[in-house]
Amino acid sequence: MDRKPLTLDIFSELQKAEADPHREHRVYFDGLEQAKLADGLGYGCWWTVEHHGATRFSYSSVPELMLGAIAQHTENIHLGNSGVLAPFAINHPVRVAERAAFIDVMSHGRMELGLARSGGTEWDAFGVDPDQSRAQLREALRMIPRMWTEDAFSWDSELVRIPERNVQPKPYQQPHPPLWQTCTSPESFHMAGELGVGVLATTLFTPLHTLRAMFEEYERGLAEADPVGLFTNRQKSVFTFFHCAETRKEAIESRAAESALWFLNAAPEVFRVPRSIWIDAIRGDVASNDPRASRSVAAEDVRGEVDLDDPVPVIRLLNRQLMGEYVDPEEAYETLEAIESVVIGDVDACRKKIQGYRNIGIDRLMCLMSFGYVQQDDVLRSIRLAGETLIPELSH
Repeated sequence: MDRKPLTLDIFSELQKAEADPHREHRVYFDGLEQAKLADGLGYGCWWTVEHHGATRFSYSSVPELMLGAIAQHTENIHLGNSGVLAPFAINHPVRVAERAAFIDVMSHGRMELGLARSGGTEWDAFGVDPDQSRAQLREALRMIPRMWTEDAFSWDSELVRIPERNVQPKPYQQPHPPLWQTCTSPESFHMAGELGVGVLATTLFTPLHTLRAMFEEYERGLAEADPVGLFTNRQKSVFTFFHCAETRKEAIESRAAESALWFLNAAPEVFRVPRSIWIDAIRGDVASNDPRASRSVAAEDVRGEVDLDDPVPVIRLLNRQLMGEYVDPEEAYETLEAIESVVIGDVDACRKKIQGYRNIGIDRLMCLMSFGYVQQDDVLRSIRLAGETLIPELSH
């Protein structure tokens, strides 16, 4: 099988799972240290996210400011916002265009901009109308490249009216920074293709064949594309758990596998969405426009049924951890070792898992290195080891 180059990126939630009175200070400066190291090792892009009120799970409520700080301490690595929350009640499109262009200017052309719909508690916090969120995402992606490239921009639709303005600053990159869309459903993958933007996908514990089917929907969208920008971004990028260690023993001791379980259990609780959405995705069942994700639910309704004898080993382990049972680090590692989409292990194990992604044609792997209970020293070792051993191999 012919292989095309694959780029390793860093994905950061700015996460600090453990209770710590200085957690905000530490998580930001730890992130800056990680980005500086990745910059010198050939990683392609540092991707951040946008979350609000996501205690412990993500302190990335001001992603543009974090990217601006990283821009001043790096030279080569691109700066990606994988999820500007697109509903207008959270981020007006003019403000999105202005902030992204400013980062592009200050980084001498290293900005990459992705938009996301969000959901759950974040929609509640800003009073978002769920029924308009997809349409607003579509319009934002159509407006922003025009704001970047036109001196006289205006917009008038049922969703928003913007009188004629010259939106400043303009980006450094010509014709403009790459555009992306965060996608989780078949409809969103197809929409990204139709709009001619890159796709930002997520696997976590889901099978790669599920992701392959999503990319096929993206390709169908690309075949009908009416690009929103002045060029089509055809790149496929995937976000997943990643920890590279010298030995299998060190990979186990890092608590990366246990931390991945924590991540999957924490997310539904933080964003108040039914946990069944995540469990169904692990089984390979990705619903179209799943109504369960449209609105947050009461805290007592998040968990739903918890079967400690579930036939799927990783779901059984997730359920045990959720119910407060001790999960042995070696058991957690061995369970996740069998999941093709989870890249945790020694260099050879990581290499084999990455090959699975290459086989389904992705362009970039967004490596979540700092998550859960993985300590900063282990995160830095993982970034360095993957950068020194894997990145040179993946460039051809």
